[in-house]
Amino acid sequence: MSLINTEVKPFTAQAYKDGKFLTVSDSDLKGKWSVVFFYPADFTFVCPTELEDLADNYAEFQKLGVEIYSVSTDTHFSHKAWADTSPAIGKIKYVMVGDPSGVITNNFGVMREGQGLADRGTFLVDPDGVIQFMEITAEGIGRNAAELLRKVKAAKYVREHPGEVCPAKWEEGEKTLAPSLDLVGKI
Repeated sequence: MSLINTEVKPFTAQAYKDGKFLTVSDSDLKGKWSVVFFYPADFTFVCPTELEDLADNYAEFQKLGVEIYSVSTDTHFSHKAWADTSPAIGKIKYVMVGDPSGVITNNFGVMREGQGLADRGTFLVDPDGVIQFMEITAEGIGRNAAELLRKVKAAKYVREHPGEVCPAKWEEGEKTLAPSLDLVGKI
């Protein structure tokens, strides 16, 4: 079942960010754009490359008013230990959420049954707490922060410009479409 256009379900969890532990909840996702980025586990292989890619692009997300929340079923303590020992993870300035109970992972529908691990799921949540984008990839397929950034810009544009949509490969500043009877069969 698709979660597109549904509100994020309630949760509260412990997280690690920039040398500190903090509590995060679904209410933290409201009032701004948020990327909720699930990955299988700390101390693994593809995951640190994805999280480092997000860290390298974090300033660009911040310029757009977007907060990033990475989530795994590890604890916030594990996130700290990983940040302390991995140069890639040590770069991270965004929130790393621990979900050992699996509540958040199950709420977003990315829990691997019987494994206690999250699939690679990416969700864009709008300022109303509603999911506008989701993507789930298989274990060995790493994600690309630049492509995610492009999709965030498109989602923000569509929200700010009712009646316009962004075509395939749309980049910021390019022409959009205004769906109408006049366009039917002309594209």
